[in-house]
Amino acid sequence: MSAPRRVLVDLLGVTGNRGGTETYVRALLPRLPEHLPGSSFVALTNRVGADLVGGLFPGDVFVQARNSGTPREWAVAAATSVIPAARRHGADLIWSPANFGPLRPGPVARAVTLHDVIYHDSAGTVGVERAMRWATAQLSARAARTADRVITVSHAAAADIGRRLGIDAERIGVVHNGVATPPAVRDARAADLGRELGYDASRPMILSVGNRMPHKNLPGLLRALATISAAERPVLVIPGGSEPDPLAAEAAHLGLSRDVVLPGWVSEDTLERLYAAARLYVCPSLDEGFGLPVLDALRRGTPVLANDVAVLREVGGSVASYADATDPLRFGEAIGRELPRDDDEATRRARREWAASFSWDAAAEATAGHLVAARNTRP
Repeated sequence: MSAPRRVLVDLLGVTGNRGGTETYVRALLPRLPEHLPGSSFVALTNRVGADLVGGLFPGDVFVQARNSGTPREWAVAAATSVIPAARRHGADLIWSPANFGPLRPGPVARAVTLHDVIYHDSAGTVGVERAMRWATAQLSARAARTADRVITVSHAAAADIGRRLGIDAERIGVVHNGVATPPAVRDARAADLGRELGYDASRPMILSVGNRMPHKNLPGLLRALATISAAERPVLVIPGGSEPDPLAAEAAHLGLSRDVVLPGWVSEDTLERLYAAARLYVCPSLDEGFGLPVLDALRRGTPVLANDVAVLREVGGSVASYADATDPLRFGEAIGRELPRDDDEATRRARREWAASFSWDAAAEATAGHLVAARNTRP
């Protein structure tokens, strides 16, 4: 099979605040040229994303000056601008790496990375949020169904895509995300971290990260924490979230205001220190495309307790622990059971080695293979 001559990469949604999908883009783009020798690259982005991708993109970057990357502008531009831009710049393949893309087949071969189909489940949402989730689901589904190749990040996500969208398995390629080597922690003294973030560092601390979307199940984690007796209860730190953090009211309602720390967005250095100080990383997510934070914690040797769902078992393997996060009592018991567990260096090394087997270099090589396959669906 022949590699594409020129690849247009749809980066219209890059704004610097879209979490895991942008981690994926930043990790793969510099690595792809090695695995597509002879191919050239061109990017289409918005005015906010231009500075973010300019230093890492392996080719020319063209900016839609009137597009600021809002979800509405992104969706409209993906539907109307990408195929004409590909023809204008002589591309024979379009790759949309962040769920959205053109909605109709066109003269240029297309691949889309669909990270998950979580937006297809609008349970628990109402009003505007429910409408936005429905619209997002419809647009991403249409982009995937009309693409020549769908790439996704886990076998669990691939099964969901096939079941929910009716896409044949042979059109779906699974490429696991990778994990970066963590930087060295300059100062991991728990007492200092406790003073900075406002908690008693003599108590055991558990960590969870993520946005406040419903599938992250962070209110469920708070309910599980509340089942642990006050004398045995650890401090829970959850970075991220907007101001005011919607979890604050839930914590107060459950009587956890002294037990839950919501520091907002923290620096990379502070996050590294949190991983180093945490006795346990907890992932209560009901669903994920991949579950990169689980891998991030394991890469640092941090013990992990995750919700017992297929995708998190795929990512955490035998080096993580699992419990039902939809049952607050059982999940609370699991947290209490994991906290006093002995954690020797051999166990920490096993976690780090498992996580290191998820490589961004391997992901780039496999992604390149699927891009070639997409190109070769066309004459």
